[in-house]
Amino acid sequence: MTAGSTLMNGTTAEHELVALQREHGRPLFALLLRLCDGDRQRAEDLVQETLVRAWQHPEALRADDFDSVRPWLMTVARRLAIDARRARQARPPEVGDAVLENARVISDHAERAAAMLDVREAVKTLTPQHREVLVLVYFQGASVAEAATALGIPPGTVKSRAYYALRALRRVLPGYAADLR
Repeated sequence: MTAGSTLMNGTTAEHELVALQREHGRPLFALLLRLCDGDRQRAEDLVQETLVRAWQHPEALRADDFDSVRPWLMTVARRLAIDARRARQARPPEVGDAVLENARVISDHAERAAAMLDVREAVKTLTPQHREVLVLVYFQGASVAEAATALGIPPGTVKSRAYYALRALRRVLPGYAADLR
């Protein structure tokens, strides 16, 4: 389509927009695809917006200063792409549904604090021998051999006390049983 195309009532006729799309749509799409980092949907939307701008400004299409409207269309498309990029950078990134479905659920601080209080109270109900083994092995991260040396008891005794301590905690904390396995 050249700059001297006919216009009806000061707006671009529908058949002229179809011709404009047919003649300049592929080069516009190629430019916008590069500017949109390969996002086909965004590039298609911007091609459509560029053609809407051409429809809104028929005076640009009939200007006698140039032989083709392609440079004007390319400039409009480039500016729209820049505006779209700036708008995306000004707001938080969009997150798709697939990302949300696979996101790990993290409990809030209040739930964790409440659970810690429950566990502390439950540990207080253990016998002193079970409590000291549990504290050494599970809370301080000592190995069975290290706990046995520190307590002056055989490693087998450390293992059995730890087993029975956890079993007692499971009875006292039924809602946390899965966490104690």
